Amino acid sequence: MESIDLLKIAAAVLALAVAIIGHEIMHGWIAYMYGDTTAKNAGRLSINPFVHVDLVGTIIVPATMYFLPMFFGADSGFLFGWAKPVPVNMATVIKRAGYNGAMQVDLAGVAYNFTMAAFASIAIVYMSQPNTSDSLIYIFAYLFVFQLLIINVVLGVFNLLPIPQFDGAHFIMHLAMKHKINSVAEFFYKNERYGIIIVLIILMTPLKNYLLLMPVQTILNLLLS
Repeated sequence: MESIDLLKIAAAVLALAVAIIGHEIMHGWIAYMYGDTTAKNAGRLSINPFVHVDLVGTIIVPATMYFLPMFFGADSGFLFGWAKPVPVNMATVIKRAGYNGAMQVDLAGVAYNFTMAAFASIAIVYMSQPNTSDSLIYIFAYLFVFQLLIINVVLGVFNLLPIPQFDGAHFIMHLAMKHKINSVAEFFYKNERYGIIIVLIILMTPLKNYLLLMPVQTILNLLLS
């Protein structure tokens, strides 16, 4: 494997770590601002990546999404994954800040991802595309910023989908509870165990083109325009 290929993999892995770990920390941090110390007490507000690793979401799914296309003669795929969810006592948040506070916690990770994507898009505009005469450090920096942009947009879009266990569903649940539409909240709560199955179906079928890739491309075009 060439050094550039290794740099691409390293940059993608580092960008994924920054994206998913920051995403989870922000959930815990906003909850902490509203008086919930659950994540802090569990040591989950740390930037130490090992406390956030999820076997399926952080290792198996990203590796499969990235390397599987290579076995069929295609270019490497995109990286997608998730970290171990940060524990949050939402009852404490709701008691202190109501359902509006709960919805802020729900969307904190997505807000982080889109903010990181915005900063990465600004940086990539001012960085010249590397060539063979550039140092490996600069090439790695460019690849890292590029991957940071793409991965954060992918994670932001995916987490907004109303999939049980994911942020979009949690937001809809608390919005429904705020307006006393309990049947909607109960629907998402009862189907949480199917969340991962829905994720895999989307990623492994053409659904990803409509629910993920098209919105991601639209946002990337806006950020880089």
